[in-house]
Amino acid sequence: MFTGLVEEMGRVLSITSGDKSVQLKIQCSKVLEKTKLGDSIATNGTCLTAIEIGKDYFVADCMHETIKRTNLKRLKSGDIVNLEKSISLSTPLGGHLVTGDVDCEGNIISIERDGIAKVYVIEIENRFMKYIVEKGRVSIDGASLSIVGFENNTFSVSLIPHTQEMITLGKKKVGDFVNIETDLVGKYIERLLNFKEEKKDKSKIDMNFLAKHGFF
Repeated sequence: MFTGLVEEMGRVLSITSGDKSVQLKIQCSKVLEKTKLGDSIATNGTCLTAIEIGKDYFVADCMHETIKRTNLKRLKSGDIVNLEKSISLSTPLGGHLVTGDVDCEGNIISIERDGIAKVYVIEIENRFMKYIVEKGRVSIDGASLSIVGFENNTFSVSLIPHTQEMITLGKKKVGDFVNIETDLVGKYIERLLNFKEEKKDKSKIDMNFLAKHGFF
């Protein structure tokens, strides 16, 4: 579990492709503090397991499902990624609860100035729009951001100058793809409201059945 507060931006050192898989080597420093082999590090909002840890890097495998769902498949050596190590129960929850399980990619369709801020309009698959709520939260490449509006298959977020410098979204341009994780709470509420418990068939054994089969 993560908070969506990006700790640092790391740099992709190398990418090794395998059979429907990719192995990433990421240069970083802050997220390595007290990190052990097997710990989780959110990389562009995707929960990855550190399978090797060096002085200034970690290595993680990306399986087929991860490659299909996320923009990690678009990374090149030298690219910058958002990083956050998993939280403990003592970690302040400054953003919102983020699982690191990306729902889909989003496509940046416009970037506009609004005073000191930049407003990013992002298009996503229609089936995930039901989790988008004005003034709610969304994780974009692992960064917890407030939704300022939505329409059709798009929603918008606004970044102050400080945030533009601290996360990769501030360096993105129109046409770029970002990882989207919608709010976890909304998904559970939807599941609970729509879940229909399977009804067990009533027993067919009654007085007529017993009489018919010679029990009395």
